[in-house]
Amino acid sequence: MTQPRIAFLGLGLMGANMARRILAAKFPLTVHNRNAGKAVSFAAAGARVAATPREAARNADFALAMVADDAASRAMWLGADGALAGAARGTVLADCSTLTVGWVRELAAAAAAHGVEFLDAPVTGSKSQSAAGELNFIVGGSAAALEKIRPVLAPMGRSVTHLGPTGSGALVKLINNFVCGVQVASIAEALALIERSGLDRTKALSVLLDGAPGSPLVKTMVARMTAPDYTPNFQLRLMAKDLAYALEAGAARGQPLASAAAAHATFQAAIAAGDGDKDMSAVVEQFRRP
Repeated sequence: MTQPRIAFLGLGLMGANMARRILAAKFPLTVHNRNAGKAVSFAAAGARVAATPREAARNADFALAMVADDAASRAMWLGADGALAGAARGTVLADCSTLTVGWVRELAAAAAAHGVEFLDAPVTGSKSQSAAGELNFIVGGSAAALEKIRPVLAPMGRSVTHLGPTGSGALVKLINNFVCGVQVASIAEALALIERSGLDRTKALSVLLDGAPGSPLVKTMVARMTAPDYTPNFQLRLMAKDLAYALEAGAARGQPLASAAAAHATFQAAIAAGDGDKDMSAVVEQFRRP
């Protein structure tokens, strides 16, 4: 059978790896990135490079996006050069970015008016999982549309969970990331307290990492913080954005997120200190400075 044609929008840390997985699975692939330089290696590997999202989506059976935030997503999908304008009726669209529920619902409505199907399909996992095809997709939208796109998601992920109607995937992703952000902020403060207290750092950390606080995320963050190695796997500024989106989601549902608010302030302080483009583990550095 002929493989379906895929358009992929956004070739950042995560998107580039996801697009490579699709290409390796032998799907005909067209890519678009705002910075065209990031698409050069894809052209060399056999993908078609489109000048606009609209061009990328033209003739595609499925179009996926992985971008930084609502504004970047809106720019990819809407407008005269947006992918929605190029998508034929019956195309299935999926945005794998971490977005607000409000924007996801707006985009789904625009897609429906255009005669195409839309899924919010954010992922858990970071740079290494995207390279290995071990992402976890958490999906909101039509079950039928998900079944259509499932073979395209398979090369990129180890699991696909259908959460419910449009916006469900986006909301659970925000909840997931705010819990992660709180853990990262708290272990950064804990590590700084250990370092300022004259304790044997290795022994003190072993108590935490071998005990109840030692989640996989905390262990990974401690390894990066103690190295220190802030090569971006998940940029600090994106965690700050996700925490802000989670706070918005909580407020809209009458649920204040006090721990998320505290973590957000910690990440914002790190951005103000110049660490926004580093790995999120760099949030510890503000506590190490005099």
